[in-house]
Amino acid sequence: MIRMMTLVFLSTLQSRRSRTSLCWPAVCLSGLLGLAGCSSLPTIVPDLARHNGPPVQLEGAGGPLSAAQSKAALDRLERRGQDTSIFDHHLAREEAIVGSPLTTGNRVVLLQDGPATYQAMYAAIMAARDHINMETYILDDDEVGQRFAQALIAKQRLGVQVNLIRDSVGTLDTPEVFFQQLTDSGIRVLEFNPVNPLDVRKEWSLNQRDHRKLLIVDGRTAFLGGINISSVYSGGSFSRGSRHRPDGVAWRDTDLQVQGPVVAEFQKLFLATWESQNGEPLPEKNYFPPPEHPGHEVVRAIGSSPEEPYSLIYATLLSAIASAETSVHLTNAYFVPDPQLLDALEAAARRGVSVMLILPSQTDSWLVFHAGRNYYDRLLQAGVKIFERRGVILHSKTALIDGVWATVGSTNLDWRSFLHNYELNAVVLGAGFGTQVQTMFDKDLAASDAITLEQWRHRSLDLRLKEWFARVWEYWL
Repeated sequence: MIRMMTLVFLSTLQSRRSRTSLCWPAVCLSGLLGLAGCSSLPTIVPDLARHNGPPVQLEGAGGPLSAAQSKAALDRLERRGQDTSIFDHHLAREEAIVGSPLTTGNRVVLLQDGPATYQAMYAAIMAARDHINMETYILDDDEVGQRFAQALIAKQRLGVQVNLIRDSVGTLDTPEVFFQQLTDSGIRVLEFNPVNPLDVRKEWSLNQRDHRKLLIVDGRTAFLGGINISSVYSGGSFSRGSRHRPDGVAWRDTDLQVQGPVVAEFQKLFLATWESQNGEPLPEKNYFPPPEHPGHEVVRAIGSSPEEPYSLIYATLLSAIASAETSVHLTNAYFVPDPQLLDALEAAARRGVSVMLILPSQTDSWLVFHAGRNYYDRLLQAGVKIFERRGVILHSKTALIDGVWATVGSTNLDWRSFLHNYELNAVVLGAGFGTQVQTMFDKDLAASDAITLEQWRHRSLDLRLKEWFARVWEYWL
């Protein structure tokens, strides 16, 4: 009966985005589902002063580098950029954020849209020899989902241990028989924060969701970003629609493929999530092989969760924006900023930084879409430039600041990502990778429409009413 009541409640959430939108005011007030009280974002004041401290130390394949080795690695990165003082500035800010180490010797490949990402992921799975760890929000029982399922089953039968974390709400529409076929083959499947309170392994935290998308193969290659496992990603965003969507609208998203010492940091996050969910002990495998140096990128793995005092991704992004000197370029699917993020964007624009946002022109979440648009007037007045990506469902979550600080991951610019979700991002430092992200940003910009202040102030009353209504609910989205 409890499961039936819960499923009836969840069935009222219509959109794919709504699978994350579970802390509604009515639920909080009535206590129908026993949700905890509502959280708030802490006030974070990034320390932007330049301090004369010890030199930045990086980690490589063999552990921490010496001061001389770290300096040599950073000098190589500086020589690729035009303004090394800007790089130094962001390097110092990134080093000051407490968390996982900055690692060097990494190779990073930028993957745009589902087809390219799935092809690279599938090739890595087929080449696996020891283990595959996968963590995802949505895993659909469709053409793409079945292709991945059969590939994972085939590797498991060959002796490659497959461990899967799937979010309970994100996979709510996926039949249990789909996961049973995985379990029957020997794959370890862990349901994150089960919707059914009778299935919980710890306290029932329905509002805390695992929004991460992570694939790790043999402890050497990792994939992360915004792409779920679903056929809605089968069409490229610059092609003429997706054959899997009747409306022909493709999904625009971004992922990373990384190799090198930073993969061990993503592995630690996966294993920590498994342990925190009281998953059964995993089979002994070589989860941390001797790392290699396939490239020269400096990368930090950043995971955040509601168990922490504040989102490390949120704090890092605020610090990077507040210390921006030339440009802040953000592309994001769900933009419902809190006061601190709004202030940081406005302050950057007013001190002469080029602040540009690429946001959706259409979305899978009506409320989030209009809640974010409610802030256009304020941002445009401050000099922030806003563009809406046309012709696609924009799902990317990327940022590029001063051309040298880039991040790609699962984190949206909204309250839910910063407060309630388990999220995962990578920060990549250096002008070389920054140039790739800028090229991608420019390509999306060419396919976007500019929103001007004059145009926006002449929008219809209907839109204004939708924005007002959506803003009332923005915390709960």
